[in-house]
Amino acid sequence: MIEEQITEVDKCNSKNARPPLSTDIIFEINDLKKYYPVTAGFFRKNVGYVKALEGVSVTINRGETLGVVGESGCGKTTFGKTMMMLQRPTAGKLLFHFPEGIQDLTALGGKDLMPFRKRVQMIFQDPYSALNPSKKVFDAFDEPLLVHGHRDPKERKEKIVKSLEMVNLKADYMYRYPHEFSGGQRQRICIARALCIGPEMVICDEPVSALDVSVQAQVLNLMKDLQKELGLTYVFIAHDLSVVQYMSDKIMVMYLGRIVEMADSSLLYDSPLHPYTQALLSAVPVPSIDAKRKRIILQGDVPSPINEPSGCPFHPRCRNAVEICKNTQPELKLAAKDSNHWVACHLASSTNYE
Repeated sequence: MIEEQITEVDKCNSKNARPPLSTDIIFEINDLKKYYPVTAGFFRKNVGYVKALEGVSVTINRGETLGVVGESGCGKTTFGKTMMMLQRPTAGKLLFHFPEGIQDLTALGGKDLMPFRKRVQMIFQDPYSALNPSKKVFDAFDEPLLVHGHRDPKERKEKIVKSLEMVNLKADYMYRYPHEFSGGQRQRICIARALCIGPEMVICDEPVSALDVSVQAQVLNLMKDLQKELGLTYVFIAHDLSVVQYMSDKIMVMYLGRIVEMADSSLLYDSPLHPYTQALLSAVPVPSIDAKRKRIILQGDVPSPINEPSGCPFHPRCRNAVEICKNTQPELKLAAKDSNHWVACHLASSTNYE
């Protein structure tokens, strides 16, 4: 299993020890919303909205990894793409902390976003579609370097060589086509491409989900080494909760476009408070014969974001739901005084993880 392989690789790799985290903020997301219009009929009349993100707020510090988890359709990928301004948000603020000051990205567009794009890059889920099959690897690196002001061809080539070697690939690989590489090698190329212009932050949209399990641990350890070496900040989006636990300092659990729970990694895994988080964690395999965990089976599917249920969006599937859950939307609040554990549940104080 992936968690066992990670443990074994990590035991042999002392460089994975994490330095103390910074309290210096790099990104603030305030009340972020993203709606997609739904049209119908001959005249394509607007009949509603898909609410992919509904009031997401989170602060990210330099050097930390924010893990984002949830079922398919909960808004994880939309969150990452909206942070990157690949999709313009419907409402809310994206405050990026530049050296010269704080800038709301939602007020920018076109070339005004170039300084941000140089500082924040994205690694996509599928390494097979992320690289143009008709162009050599060299072109995948050379064009972004040229766009970001590196005019000297010799300097660009040196940066490409350095980037490839950084992810343990040979320099002459730049003259090959994507189809000549395995899935793991392609993802390493995508990681190198994201890092070649020297970003401060990388948004990783399920970067290992398309890889063989035998390769996943190697890529994850590589990403941790690069984070320590380059002082990177990660937003790590994934389905695999064992991977998220290994990579993340802080974890944000999303459901139907909302944050339902957020806490430091160890705190959330040891003491989950939201019934949805408890159900997700109950499905994580335990790498021990003697250890047993009670499985919580969720009934039904994620409700449609076009027609959300009233009250708490999770109440139709919650085993603890009471009347207030059906009528009142819970706010994301601190679970206890002097804690950094946020939860959106009316019954958070009375639910226990088994």
